[in-house]
Amino acid sequence: MKRILFVCHGNICRSPMAEFVMKDLVAKAGREKDFYIESAATSTEEIGNAVYPPARRKLAEHGIRCDGKTARQMTRRDYERFDYIVGMDQWNLRNMRRLCDDDPEGKIHLLMDFTKRPGDVADPWYTGDFDATWRDVLEGCQALLEIL
Repeated sequence: MKRILFVCHGNICRSPMAEFVMKDLVAKAGREKDFYIESAATSTEEIGNAVYPPARRKLAEHGIRCDGKTARQMTRRDYERFDYIVGMDQWNLRNMRRLCDDDPEGKIHLLMDFTKRPGDVADPWYTGDFDATWRDVLEGCQALLEIL
């Protein structure tokens, strides 16, 4: 079983979008038993808060539900529990490495680095462009699923 943790700053936009998109892709591929998927934040700012309403609406547009998801912070123990710890941007990577005492086992990645256009996932918190974030998350999750 592959264990994947998606991570962003607050765990209310990009990382839960990636979590639920990946769960949807895995389900559609009939591979639910092959994966365990969660998401988390690098910060404590949004702990306990639900998925941000525009992110929830964007998922719902594509028939994906995220009911019950609340933000949680990534912990050092997550490094032991997960095979892939996938951040949304460079700032997330720096914070993830700090939380995990670097990355001795090479588990930390950027989502878009699995695609043909590496870089950061568009951050809708600042742009309000949930369409761009959707496209990045979908492309990244599809690429990750292909290699797994």
